[in-house]
Amino acid sequence: MVSKGNLPAKTVERLSEYRRTLLDSLEEKRSYIFSHELAALLHITAVQVRRDLMLIGYSSVLKKGYDVQELINTIGEILDSDKGLNVAVIGIGNLGRAITSYFKGKRSKLNVIASFDNDPEKINKVISGVKCYPISDMGDVVKTLDVSIVILTVPPEEAAAVAEETIRYGVKGIMNFTTVPLNVPPGIFLEQYDMITSVEKLAYFVKESSSRLSG
Repeated sequence: MVSKGNLPAKTVERLSEYRRTLLDSLEEKRSYIFSHELAALLHITAVQVRRDLMLIGYSSVLKKGYDVQELINTIGEILDSDKGLNVAVIGIGNLGRAITSYFKGKRSKLNVIASFDNDPEKINKVISGVKCYPISDMGDVVKTLDVSIVILTVPPEEAAAVAEETIRYGVKGIMNFTTVPLNVPPGIFLEQYDMITSVEKLAYFVKESSSRLSG
């Protein structure tokens, strides 16, 4: 079994997806679920589900499948920090507002507690449920509110400089929603999500599928 502190990144991603699906199942009053049922909901194989859960030392009651609430709790023990982690959104434009609104309250151990912007019309106002601070106050606010993770939705030309600032202030995790790839030092965890690239990838496969059908 792989150490729970050294799980592959893809396994961690799937564990998050499993938990989200299991929470939906719990709302549907399901108490147990089989690996092939969980796999079908996520369009992966039952073998993959079983491998991932073996890595965290979890096995099912064979005749009933996995205990839904127990598995949710087990995944929570792996993914969540005991005391919870605080998150801030930097750049509270349309995308920043959407992310804040969607994410706030979704997980009890991940708290979106602040946003930052340079726009005087936004500063010191509560937007999407959190207070917006001036970027110039970011160092003090990050320290005072114990922010560990930031979500970047700033203009691309500002992304690198803002990321460097957050690292200097003690942030350990950055989710980059800009189109600029970032370089971070060891010990800083970075996730990069480029929506344009994702849509262009979809467009390529749609184009190729259409070409095959027409040919």
